[in-house]
Amino acid sequence: MEATVSDERPPADGPATFREVFAEGEYRAIFAASVLSWLGDYVARAAVTVMVYRETESVALSATAFAVSYLPWLVGGPLLTTLAERYRYRSVMVAADLARMVLMALVAIKGLPVAAVLTLLFLVTLANPPSQAARSALLPVILPGDRVVLGLSLNASAGQAAQVVGYLVGASIAVVNPTVALLLNATTFGLSALLVRFGVRDHPAAMTAAHRSHLLRETAQGFQMVFGTPIMRAIALLVFASMLFSIVPEGLAAAWADDHHDGMQAGLSQAVIMAANPVGFILGGLLIGRMVAPARRLRLIRPLAVFSPLVLVPAFLNPPPTVVALLAAACGFAVAGLLPTANGLFVQVLPDGYRARAFGVMATGVQVIQGAAVLVTGLLAERFPIPKVVGVWSAAGVLLMLLITLRWPSAAAVDAAVRAAGHRQPAGQAARVVAPRSAPAQEGPTSGITAATR
Repeated sequence: MEATVSDERPPADGPATFREVFAEGEYRAIFAASVLSWLGDYVARAAVTVMVYRETESVALSATAFAVSYLPWLVGGPLLTTLAERYRYRSVMVAADLARMVLMALVAIKGLPVAAVLTLLFLVTLANPPSQAARSALLPVILPGDRVVLGLSLNASAGQAAQVVGYLVGASIAVVNPTVALLLNATTFGLSALLVRFGVRDHPAAMTAAHRSHLLRETAQGFQMVFGTPIMRAIALLVFASMLFSIVPEGLAAAWADDHHDGMQAGLSQAVIMAANPVGFILGGLLIGRMVAPARRLRLIRPLAVFSPLVLVPAFLNPPPTVVALLAAACGFAVAGLLPTANGLFVQVLPDGYRARAFGVMATGVQVIQGAAVLVTGLLAERFPIPKVVGVWSAAGVLLMLLITLRWPSAAAVDAAVRAAGHRQPAGQAARVVAPRSAPAQEGPTSGITAATR
Protein backbone atom coordinates (compact mmCIF):
# COMPACT_ATOMS: atom_id res chain seq x y z
CA MET A 1 0.00 0.00 0.00
CA GLU A 2 2.93 2.34 0.66
CA ALA A 3 3.88 2.05 -3.01
CA THR A 4 0.81 4.05 -3.95
CA VAL A 5 2.06 7.14 -2.11
CA SER A 6 3.01 9.83 -4.59
CA ASP A 7 5.84 12.31 -4.23
CA GLU A 8 3.56 15.04 -5.52
CA ARG A 9 0.60 16.74 -3.90
CA PRO A 10 -2.71 15.29 -5.04
CA PRO A 11 -5.12 17.52 -6.87
CA ALA A 12 -7.26 19.84 -4.74
CA ASP A 13 -10.19 17.46 -4.75
CA GLY A 14 -8.11 14.31 -4.24
CA PRO A 15 -7.50 12.48 -0.98
CA ALA A 16 -4.62 13.41 1.31
CA THR A 17 -1.62 11.07 1.31
CA PHE A 18 0.12 9.25 4.13
CA ARG A 19 3.25 11.24 3.37
CA GLU A 20 1.44 14.54 3.80
CA VAL A 21 -0.04 13.51 7.12
CA PHE A 22 3.17 12.07 8.56
CA ALA A 23 5.15 15.05 7.28
CA GLU A 24 3.59 17.00 10.13
CA GLY A 25 5.91 16.50 13.11
CA GLU A 26 3.23 17.24 15.70
CA TYR A 27 1.00 14.54 14.25
CA ARG A 28 3.86 12.04 14.31
CA ALA A 29 4.39 12.73 18.00
CA ILE A 30 0.67 12.45 18.83
CA PHE A 31 0.29 9.30 16.74
CA ALA A 32 3.27 7.56 18.37
CA ALA A 33 2.17 8.63 21.85
CA SER A 34 -1.36 7.40 21.22
CA VAL A 35 -0.23 4.01 19.93
CA LEU A 36 2.01 3.55 22.97
CA SER A 37 -0.82 4.46 25.36
CA TRP A 38 -3.32 2.21 23.61
CA LEU A 39 -0.98 -0.75 23.59
CA GLY A 40 -0.20 -0.27 27.26
CA ASP A 41 -3.88 0.11 28.13
CA TYR A 42 -4.92 -3.12 26.44
CA VAL A 43 -1.96 -5.03 27.81
CA ALA A 44 -2.85 -3.85 31.32
CA ARG A 45 -6.56 -4.53 30.87
CA ALA A 46 -5.86 -8.15 29.97
CA ALA A 47 -3.36 -8.47 32.82
CA VAL A 48 -5.60 -6.92 35.46
CA THR A 49 -8.47 -9.30 34.73
CA VAL A 50 -6.09 -12.25 35.14
CA MET A 51 -4.56 -10.81 38.31
CA VAL A 52 -7.92 -10.11 39.97
CA TYR A 53 -9.25 -13.52 39.01
CA ARG A 54 -6.19 -15.23 40.50
CA GLU A 55 -6.58 -13.28 43.73
CA THR A 56 -10.31 -13.80 44.14
CA GLU A 57 -11.31 -16.68 41.83
CA SER A 58 -14.37 -14.53 41.11
CA VAL A 59 -15.53 -14.07 37.52
CA ALA A 60 -17.69 -11.13 38.60
CA LEU A 61 -14.77 -9.23 40.16
CA SER A 62 -12.56 -10.03 37.19
CA ALA A 63 -15.23 -8.63 34.86
CA THR A 64 -15.57 -5.58 37.11
CA ALA A 65 -11.84 -4.91 36.77
CA PHE A 66 -12.28 -4.98 32.99
CA ALA A 67 -15.41 -2.81 32.96
CA VAL A 68 -14.14 -0.13 35.36
CA SER A 69 -12.27 1.55 32.49
CA TYR A 70 -15.62 2.57 30.98
CA LEU A 71 -17.02 4.02 34.21
CA PRO A 72 -15.53 7.55 33.99
CA TRP A 73 -17.23 8.09 30.64
CA LEU A 74 -20.57 7.14 32.14
CA VAL A 75 -20.35 9.15 35.35
CA GLY A 76 -18.65 12.29 34.08
CA GLY A 77 -17.23 12.03 30.57
CA PRO A 78 -18.57 15.35 29.23
CA LEU A 79 -17.63 17.15 32.46
CA LEU A 80 -14.08 15.82 32.42
CA THR A 81 -13.56 16.62 28.74
CA THR A 82 -14.60 20.23 29.37
CA LEU A 83 -11.35 20.58 31.31
CA ALA A 84 -9.46 20.09 28.05
CA GLU A 85 -11.06 23.30 26.74
CA ARG A 86 -9.84 25.32 29.72
CA TYR A 87 -6.17 24.41 29.60
CA ARG A 88 -3.46 24.07 26.97
CA TYR A 89 -3.87 20.82 25.04
CA ARG A 90 -0.27 19.75 25.48
CA SER A 91 -0.39 20.35 29.22
CA VAL A 92 -3.58 18.30 29.58
CA MET A 93 -2.14 15.35 27.65
CA VAL A 94 1.20 15.38 29.50
CA ALA A 95 -0.41 15.72 32.94
CA ALA A 96 -2.83 12.86 32.17
CA ASP A 97 0.00 10.59 31.02
CA LEU A 98 2.15 11.31 34.07
CA ALA A 99 -0.76 10.73 36.45
CA ARG A 100 -1.59 7.42 34.77
CA MET A 101 2.07 6.37 34.85
CA VAL A 102 2.26 6.84 38.63
CA LEU A 103 -1.10 5.21 39.32
CA MET A 104 -0.38 2.18 37.15
CA ALA A 105 2.93 1.72 38.95
CA LEU A 106 0.95 1.64 42.23
CA VAL A 107 -1.44 -0.96 40.79
CA ALA A 108 1.58 -3.16 40.08
CA ILE A 109 2.46 -3.35 43.79
CA LYS A 110 2.00 -6.94 44.91
CA GLY A 111 -0.43 -7.79 47.67
CA LEU A 112 -2.80 -4.83 47.26
CA PRO A 113 -6.40 -5.57 48.25
CA VAL A 114 -8.75 -5.95 45.30
CA ALA A 115 -10.73 -2.89 46.43
CA ALA A 116 -7.55 -0.81 46.28
CA VAL A 117 -6.72 -2.17 42.81
CA LEU A 118 -10.20 -1.28 41.50
CA THR A 119 -9.98 2.20 43.06
CA LEU A 120 -6.60 2.87 41.47
CA LEU A 121 -7.85 1.63 38.10
CA PHE A 122 -10.81 3.99 38.34
CA LEU A 123 -8.46 6.90 39.08
CA VAL A 124 -6.29 5.89 36.12
CA THR A 125 -9.23 5.97 33.77
CA LEU A 126 -10.43 9.36 35.05
CA ALA A 127 -7.54 10.81 33.04
CA ASN A 128 -8.76 9.24 29.78
CA PRO A 129 -11.60 11.65 28.89
CA PRO A 130 -9.64 14.94 29.17
CA SER A 131 -6.58 13.42 27.48
CA GLN A 132 -8.55 12.04 24.55
CA ALA A 133 -10.57 15.25 24.24
CA ALA A 134 -7.41 17.35 24.06
CA ARG A 135 -5.95 15.10 21.37
CA SER A 136 -9.19 15.15 19.38
CA ALA A 137 -9.42 18.94 19.57
CA LEU A 138 -5.79 19.37 18.54
CA LEU A 139 -5.86 17.20 15.41
CA PRO A 140 -7.89 19.61 13.21
CA VAL A 141 -5.57 22.42 14.33
CA ILE A 142 -2.41 20.67 13.09
CA LEU A 143 -3.92 18.79 10.10
CA PRO A 144 -5.75 21.10 7.66
CA GLY A 145 -8.33 20.08 5.07
CA ASP A 146 -8.51 16.44 4.04
CA ARG A 147 -5.42 15.56 6.07
CA VAL A 148 -7.49 15.51 9.25
CA VAL A 149 -9.74 12.81 7.75
CA LEU A 150 -6.80 10.57 6.89
CA GLY A 151 -5.28 11.32 10.28
CA LEU A 152 -8.49 10.22 11.97
CA SER A 153 -8.54 7.05 9.86
CA LEU A 154 -4.95 6.28 10.80
CA ASN A 155 -5.67 6.85 14.49
CA ALA A 156 -8.79 4.68 14.42
CA SER A 157 -7.03 1.88 12.55
CA ALA A 158 -4.01 2.04 14.86
CA GLY A 159 -6.34 1.89 17.86
CA GLN A 160 -7.99 -1.26 16.52
CA ALA A 161 -4.61 -2.87 15.82
CA ALA A 162 -3.41 -1.92 19.30
CA GLN A 163 -6.48 -3.58 20.76
CA VAL A 164 -5.76 -6.90 19.04
CA VAL A 165 -2.01 -6.86 19.77
CA GLY A 166 -2.43 -5.51 23.30
CA TYR A 167 -4.89 -8.19 24.33
CA LEU A 168 -2.71 -10.95 22.90
CA VAL A 169 0.49 -9.63 24.50
CA GLY A 170 -1.21 -8.78 27.77
CA ALA A 171 -2.82 -12.19 28.12
CA SER A 172 0.49 -13.90 27.29
CA ILE A 173 2.50 -11.87 29.81
CA ALA A 174 -0.19 -12.10 32.49
CA VAL A 175 -0.02 -15.89 32.49
CA VAL A 176 3.61 -15.62 33.60
CA ASN A 177 3.68 -12.36 35.61
CA PRO A 178 0.84 -9.76 35.59
CA THR A 179 3.07 -7.25 37.37
CA VAL A 180 5.34 -7.03 34.33
CA ALA A 181 2.37 -6.13 32.13
CA LEU A 182 1.26 -3.39 34.52
CA LEU A 183 4.75 -1.89 34.72
CA LEU A 184 4.91 -2.04 30.93
CA ASN A 185 1.74 0.06 30.79
CA ALA A 186 3.21 2.58 33.25
CA THR A 187 6.29 2.81 31.01
CA THR A 188 4.22 3.46 27.89
CA PHE A 189 2.49 6.37 29.66
CA GLY A 190 5.86 7.85 30.58
CA LEU A 191 7.13 7.56 27.01
CA SER A 192 3.88 9.05 25.72
CA ALA A 193 4.30 12.05 28.01
CA LEU A 194 7.83 12.62 26.69
CA LEU A 195 6.72 12.40 23.06
CA VAL A 196 3.91 14.91 23.57
CA ARG A 197 5.99 17.30 25.69
CA PHE A 198 8.85 17.54 23.22
CA GLY A 199 7.02 16.79 19.95
CA VAL A 200 3.93 19.01 20.20
CA ARG A 201 3.91 22.80 20.22
CA ASP A 202 2.35 24.59 23.17
CA HIS A 203 -0.88 25.71 21.51
CA PRO A 204 -2.99 28.18 23.51
CA ALA A 205 -6.05 27.02 25.39
CA ALA A 206 -9.32 27.25 23.47
CA MET A 207 -10.92 29.07 26.40
CA THR A 208 -9.01 31.62 28.47
CA ALA A 209 -9.64 32.16 32.18
CA ALA A 210 -11.42 35.42 31.39
CA HIS A 211 -14.02 33.60 29.30
CA ARG A 212 -14.80 30.76 31.72
CA SER A 213 -18.19 30.61 33.37
CA HIS A 214 -19.01 27.43 35.32
CA LEU A 215 -17.87 23.91 34.53
CA LEU A 216 -21.43 22.58 34.43
CA ARG A 217 -22.61 25.44 32.24
CA GLU A 218 -19.70 24.99 29.85
CA THR A 219 -20.47 21.25 29.68
CA ALA A 220 -24.14 21.99 28.95
CA GLN A 221 -23.04 24.27 26.11
CA GLY A 222 -21.27 21.27 24.57
CA PHE A 223 -24.53 19.30 24.57
CA GLN A 224 -26.39 22.30 23.18
CA MET A 225 -23.88 22.67 20.36
CA VAL A 226 -24.05 19.00 19.37
CA PHE A 227 -27.79 18.45 19.56
CA GLY A 228 -28.96 21.98 18.83
CA THR A 229 -27.17 22.29 15.48
CA PRO A 230 -28.87 20.34 12.65
CA ILE A 231 -25.70 19.17 10.87
CA MET A 232 -24.01 18.05 14.09
CA ARG A 233 -27.18 16.37 15.32
CA ALA A 234 -27.34 14.41 12.05
CA ILE A 235 -23.72 13.32 12.44
CA ALA A 236 -24.28 12.33 16.08
CA LEU A 237 -27.28 10.18 15.20
CA LEU A 238 -25.33 8.52 12.39
CA VAL A 239 -22.34 7.71 14.62
CA PHE A 240 -24.46 6.50 17.52
CA ALA A 241 -26.56 4.26 15.27
CA SER A 242 -23.47 2.68 13.70
CA MET A 243 -22.14 1.83 17.18
CA LEU A 244 -25.50 0.38 18.18
CA PHE A 245 -25.16 -2.52 15.74
CA SER A 246 -21.49 -3.01 14.86
CA ILE A 247 -20.49 -3.88 18.45
CA VAL A 248 -22.96 -6.76 18.87
CA PRO A 249 -20.98 -9.67 17.30
CA GLU A 250 -17.93 -8.74 19.37
CA GLY A 251 -19.98 -8.36 22.56
CA LEU A 252 -21.71 -11.73 22.16
CA ALA A 253 -18.69 -13.57 20.77
CA ALA A 254 -17.96 -15.66 23.89
CA ALA A 255 -21.48 -17.07 24.20
CA TRP A 256 -21.89 -17.34 20.43
CA ALA A 257 -18.68 -19.35 20.06
CA ASP A 258 -19.58 -21.61 22.97
CA ASP A 259 -22.99 -22.46 21.49
CA HIS A 260 -22.14 -22.48 17.78
CA HIS A 261 -18.45 -23.32 17.37
CA ASP A 262 -19.30 -25.90 14.68
CA GLY A 263 -16.42 -28.24 15.46
CA MET A 264 -13.91 -25.41 15.93
CA GLN A 265 -12.45 -24.96 19.40
CA ALA A 266 -14.69 -22.53 21.31
CA GLY A 267 -11.80 -20.28 22.32
CA LEU A 268 -10.57 -20.06 18.74
CA SER A 269 -14.08 -19.31 17.50
CA GLN A 270 -14.41 -16.50 20.02
CA ALA A 271 -11.03 -15.03 19.05
CA VAL A 272 -11.89 -15.16 15.33
CA ILE A 273 -15.23 -13.40 15.84
CA MET A 274 -13.82 -10.75 18.20
CA ALA A 275 -10.84 -9.96 15.97
CA ALA A 276 -12.88 -9.78 12.75
CA ASN A 277 -14.45 -6.38 13.31
CA PRO A 278 -11.15 -4.64 14.23
CA VAL A 279 -9.42 -6.20 11.22
CA GLY A 280 -12.21 -5.05 8.90
CA PHE A 281 -12.08 -1.61 10.51
CA ILE A 282 -8.34 -1.32 9.90
CA LEU A 283 -8.67 -2.27 6.23
CA GLY A 284 -11.68 -0.04 5.64
CA GLY A 285 -10.16 2.99 7.34
CA LEU A 286 -6.89 2.80 5.43
CA LEU A 287 -8.29 1.88 2.01
CA ILE A 288 -11.24 4.26 1.91
CA GLY A 289 -9.41 7.06 3.72
CA ARG A 290 -6.41 6.90 1.38
CA MET A 291 -7.82 5.81 -1.99
CA VAL A 292 -11.25 7.48 -2.17
CA ALA A 293 -11.53 11.18 -3.01
CA PRO A 294 -13.08 13.46 -0.35
CA ALA A 295 -16.20 14.32 -2.37
CA ARG A 296 -16.85 10.65 -3.09
CA ARG A 297 -16.41 9.73 0.58
CA LEU A 298 -19.22 12.14 1.40
CA ARG A 299 -21.45 10.50 -1.19
CA LEU A 300 -20.62 7.07 0.29
CA ILE A 301 -21.99 8.02 3.72
CA ARG A 302 -25.55 6.95 2.92
CA PRO A 303 -24.80 3.55 1.32
CA LEU A 304 -22.15 2.64 3.91
CA ALA A 305 -24.50 3.59 6.74
CA VAL A 306 -27.17 1.20 5.48
CA PHE A 307 -24.70 -1.52 4.50
CA SER A 308 -23.09 -1.71 7.98
CA PRO A 309 -26.12 -3.32 9.70
CA LEU A 310 -27.40 -4.95 6.50
CA VAL A 311 -24.33 -7.18 6.19
CA LEU A 312 -25.05 -8.67 9.63
CA VAL A 313 -28.64 -9.69 8.83
CA PRO A 314 -27.55 -13.11 7.38
CA ALA A 315 -26.44 -14.04 10.92
CA PHE A 316 -30.11 -14.97 11.34
CA LEU A 317 -29.37 -18.13 9.32
CA ASN A 318 -26.91 -19.38 11.96
CA PRO A 319 -23.75 -19.58 9.79
CA PRO A 320 -20.50 -21.14 11.09
CA PRO A 321 -18.03 -18.95 13.05
CA THR A 322 -15.83 -18.27 10.01
CA VAL A 323 -18.81 -16.83 8.13
CA VAL A 324 -19.85 -14.82 11.19
CA ALA A 325 -16.32 -13.43 11.29
CA LEU A 326 -16.50 -12.44 7.62
CA LEU A 327 -19.82 -10.68 8.21
CA ALA A 328 -18.37 -8.84 11.22
CA ALA A 329 -15.29 -7.87 9.20
CA ALA A 330 -17.47 -6.48 6.39
CA CYS A 331 -19.43 -4.50 8.97
CA GLY A 332 -16.18 -3.13 10.42
CA PHE A 333 -14.99 -2.21 6.93
CA ALA A 334 -18.17 -0.21 6.26
CA VAL A 335 -18.10 1.53 9.63
CA ALA A 336 -14.44 2.47 9.11
CA GLY A 337 -15.33 4.06 5.79
CA LEU A 338 -18.12 5.95 7.46
CA LEU A 339 -16.78 7.18 10.81
CA PRO A 340 -13.63 9.12 9.82
CA THR A 341 -15.65 10.98 7.20
CA ALA A 342 -18.36 11.77 9.73
CA ASN A 343 -15.77 12.69 12.37
CA GLY A 344 -13.84 14.93 10.01
CA LEU A 345 -16.99 16.79 9.06
CA PHE A 346 -17.91 17.07 12.73
CA VAL A 347 -14.65 18.80 13.69
CA GLN A 348 -14.86 21.10 10.67
CA VAL A 349 -18.30 22.44 11.60
CA LEU A 350 -17.27 23.07 15.22
CA PRO A 351 -15.61 26.30 16.34
CA ASP A 352 -12.30 25.80 18.12
CA GLY A 353 -13.67 26.58 21.58
CA TYR A 354 -16.21 23.76 21.45
CA ARG A 355 -14.20 20.84 20.08
CA ALA A 356 -13.13 19.17 23.33
CA ARG A 357 -16.58 19.51 24.88
CA ALA A 358 -18.30 18.15 21.80
CA PHE A 359 -15.85 15.25 21.78
CA GLY A 360 -16.89 14.48 25.35
CA VAL A 361 -20.55 14.37 24.36
CA MET A 362 -19.85 12.08 21.40
CA ALA A 363 -17.40 9.78 23.19
CA THR A 364 -19.73 9.36 26.16
CA GLY A 365 -22.63 8.61 23.85
CA VAL A 366 -20.59 5.98 22.01
CA GLN A 367 -19.55 4.29 25.27
CA VAL A 368 -23.07 4.26 26.66
CA ILE A 369 -24.65 3.04 23.43
CA GLN A 370 -22.12 0.26 22.93
CA GLY A 371 -22.62 -0.96 26.48
CA ALA A 372 -26.40 -0.74 26.18
CA ALA A 373 -26.41 -2.62 22.87
CA VAL A 374 -24.39 -5.51 24.28
CA LEU A 375 -26.49 -5.55 27.45
CA VAL A 376 -29.84 -5.58 25.63
CA THR A 377 -28.82 -8.18 23.05
CA GLY A 378 -27.26 -10.27 25.80
CA LEU A 379 -30.54 -10.25 27.72
CA LEU A 380 -32.43 -11.16 24.56
CA ALA A 381 -29.97 -13.99 23.92
CA GLU A 382 -30.95 -15.47 27.27
CA ARG A 383 -34.41 -16.20 25.81
CA PHE A 384 -33.77 -16.51 22.07
CA PRO A 385 -31.01 -18.06 19.92
CA ILE A 386 -28.08 -15.70 19.40
CA PRO A 387 -28.16 -15.85 15.57
CA LYS A 388 -31.81 -14.80 15.55
CA VAL A 389 -31.14 -11.99 18.03
CA VAL A 390 -28.28 -10.62 15.94
CA GLY A 391 -30.18 -11.01 12.66
CA VAL A 392 -33.33 -9.27 13.87
CA TRP A 393 -31.34 -6.59 15.72
CA SER A 394 -29.40 -5.86 12.52
CA ALA A 395 -32.58 -5.78 10.41
CA ALA A 396 -33.92 -3.15 12.79
CA GLY A 397 -30.63 -1.35 12.27
CA VAL A 398 -31.20 -1.24 8.52
CA LEU A 399 -34.57 0.47 9.06
CA LEU A 400 -33.04 2.95 11.50
CA MET A 401 -30.18 3.78 9.14
CA LEU A 402 -32.61 4.29 6.26
CA LEU A 403 -34.50 6.84 8.35
CA ILE A 404 -31.28 8.61 9.35
CA THR A 405 -29.90 8.74 5.81
CA LEU A 406 -33.18 10.01 4.40
CA ARG A 407 -32.80 13.02 6.68
CA TRP A 408 -29.07 13.44 6.00
CA PRO A 409 -28.34 17.09 5.05
CA SER A 410 -27.72 18.07 1.47
CA ALA A 411 -24.28 18.97 0.12
CA ALA A 412 -25.28 22.64 0.13
CA ALA A 413 -26.31 22.44 3.81
CA VAL A 414 -23.03 20.73 4.70
CA ASP A 415 -21.03 23.38 2.87
CA ALA A 416 -22.96 26.16 4.60
CA ALA A 417 -22.32 24.58 8.01
CA VAL A 418 -18.56 24.39 7.38
CA ARG A 419 -18.46 28.03 6.29
CA ALA A 420 -20.58 29.12 9.24
CA ALA A 421 -18.17 27.46 11.67
CA GLY A 422 -15.64 30.14 10.82
CA HIS A 423 -17.96 32.82 12.21
CA ARG A 424 -19.40 31.00 15.24
CA GLN A 425 -17.88 31.56 18.67
CA PRO A 426 -18.38 29.97 22.07
CA ALA A 427 -20.86 31.75 24.28
CA GLY A 428 -19.27 34.69 26.07
CA GLN A 429 -16.01 34.40 24.17
CA ALA A 430 -14.44 37.15 22.11
CA ALA A 431 -13.08 36.96 18.61
CA ARG A 432 -9.96 35.06 19.71
CA VAL A 433 -11.58 31.80 18.62
CA VAL A 434 -9.74 30.36 15.66
CA ALA A 435 -11.96 29.13 12.86
CA PRO A 436 -11.39 25.51 11.86
CA ARG A 437 -9.27 25.17 8.78
CA SER A 438 -11.24 24.06 5.77
CA ALA A 439 -10.31 23.64 2.17
CA PRO A 440 -10.26 26.68 -0.13
CA ALA A 441 -13.61 27.92 -1.31
CA GLN A 442 -12.73 27.46 -4.94
CA GLU A 443 -12.68 23.69 -4.55
CA GLY A 444 -16.42 23.59 -4.85
CA PRO A 445 -19.33 22.91 -2.55
CA THR A 446 -18.31 19.44 -1.42
CA SER A 447 -14.64 18.87 -2.11
CA GLY A 448 -13.50 20.95 0.86
CA ILE A 449 -15.90 19.24 3.24
CA THR A 450 -13.93 16.11 3.65
CA ALA A 451 -15.73 14.64 6.47
CA ALA A 452 -16.79 14.55 9.61
CA THR A 453 -14.32 9.47 17.99
CA ARG A 454 -14.58 3.95 18.48
